[in-house]
Amino acid sequence: MEIILRQENKNDFESVFQLIEKAFEKEEYSDHKEQFLVERLRNSEAFIPELSIVAELDDRIIGHILFTKLRIKNDSNSFESLALAPVSVLPEFQGKGIGSKLILYGHEVAKSLGYKSVILLGHQDYYPRFGYELCEKYNIIMPFDVPAENCMVIALAEDGLNDVNGEVVYPKAFFE
Repeated sequence: MEIILRQENKNDFESVFQLIEKAFEKEEYSDHKEQFLVERLRNSEAFIPELSIVAELDDRIIGHILFTKLRIKNDSNSFESLALAPVSVLPEFQGKGIGSKLILYGHEVAKSLGYKSVILLGHQDYYPRFGYELCEKYNIIMPFDVPAENCMVIALAEDGLNDVNGEVVYPKAFFE
């Protein structure tokens, strides 16, 4: 399989919408509206075009990942970070390493753009293989009630989480 990873462009929007819809169709822990979240985030200040990435096979988009800006704030500081949400792969291509390729490539692009960390809500058995750790280890808390084992963070740079702690502030597009 010759998978091409590249930045999403406007011509991809409809294919990506349908891909995300199919990818989450049978997911138990989903509101099945992730495709609308991606549309809102694309039109928000949190959007970073280089971090909306597609996986292509034979000129067909089979995967997508999105990283957007967020902040981690405490009483004295505010830290820039990224949210990873969502990562989507067409059902017939799931379990073939495409999500992993998107995540690792996305980390490299984010790092090259100067971002130092990524926060996500995700499956506790999947993301640690990429180096994600529990947010609570760094005293990073979510602004809503979710199980601690699903709240994870990764440092993209050696000092990416030095002295970083506080509450995650998601862009308002996540809540519309």
